[in-house]
Amino acid sequence: MMALSRADTSTLGRWWWSVDRWTLAALLTLVGFGYLMVLAAAPAVAERIGASSRNLFFAKQVFFLIGATTVMGVVSLLSPKGVRRLAMLGFLGAMVLTVATLVIGAEVKGARRWLNLPLVGSLQPSEFLKPCFAVVAAWLIAEAKTAGRKGWGAWGTVLGLYAMVALVLQRQPDIGMLLVVTFVFFTQVFVAGINMAVVTALGGLGVGGLFGAYFLFHHVRSRIDRFLYPEHGNNYQVDVALEAFGAGGMMGVGPGEGRMKTVLPDAHADFVFAVVGEEFGLLVCLLILGLFAFVVVRGMMRLLAETDLYVILAASGLLAQFGLQAFINMASSLHLIPTKGMTLPFVSYGGSSVIAIALGMGFLLALTRKRMSRAEEGAG
Repeated sequence: MMALSRADTSTLGRWWWSVDRWTLAALLTLVGFGYLMVLAAAPAVAERIGASSRNLFFAKQVFFLIGATTVMGVVSLLSPKGVRRLAMLGFLGAMVLTVATLVIGAEVKGARRWLNLPLVGSLQPSEFLKPCFAVVAAWLIAEAKTAGRKGWGAWGTVLGLYAMVALVLQRQPDIGMLLVVTFVFFTQVFVAGINMAVVTALGGLGVGGLFGAYFLFHHVRSRIDRFLYPEHGNNYQVDVALEAFGAGGMMGVGPGEGRMKTVLPDAHADFVFAVVGEEFGLLVCLLILGLFAFVVVRGMMRLLAETDLYVILAASGLLAQFGLQAFINMASSLHLIPTKGMTLPFVSYGGSSVIAIALGMGFLLALTRKRMSRAEEGAG
């Protein structure tokens, strides 16, 4: 690909010279960490739960990561209009399937978030709601802003879609996912330059929603109470994760030499960052943190020269989602916030999660490409 000439007018040639290759390199490096960490953590988890093969999770995650890389690459070829069209179709499909979880979804720990589908296996459709809703909401907010006083229809539509998403996620319940979607939506509203009184009112509703979740949902109250008063609850996974970070020190104990993953239930998924800390140490943890920060900051810098409000809002929402999810996972492992079952993008094990994240990052790469002409922007 490095041999492609700037004069190459093929689809691949135009893509290579217009995509943000620094962001692409950072994302592929995170995918590489995903391969490495599932190789380190998954066999121990598979052995502990008595899986048919020690390499079961590793083999599945390799398949997921190959699929994710393919999805990210293909989606990044789209124009902004193509991104919008795909996001609208994705949002509709994900919404239908997420509603279906309330009726036919598999119940796990009191929540219905998963569907068991033929050929596909387990699927968490709400994961795909996040990137698709961010793009659809950006388009509707941009339309409303452009239309001025005539944009009430677009505002009503986007608020209605948000309310629908919030209701379904609350019914599952998946309060963590709802928190991420709400944060992304409020970020887009703020970036759009909405009246500060409206932004403040929306922020107040968000805070009120958090207090409501604390009193209405036992699992939310339990996690917050265990975070505030760790001596009064079972914090086994967090305690083991903190031990893993302590054992790893600055340089780690070495690849495959970690011991905490043999007793940490979610070592390959929600607490994979603790495995990184034990086996590779503080320096590699900081490197991974730096990669996530680089993607977010680099993306925001690319938007400084952008004039299309839809592109600005969509990319801002996708970056906010990516950064917030990474922060929640790492901060939970370090006991900086109450625990929340959320994967570390591209690094944790998980099919629905990694494919959905790849879709969102494909959207981002497509939206932040250098576009040479209005005809190219509208193509696709």
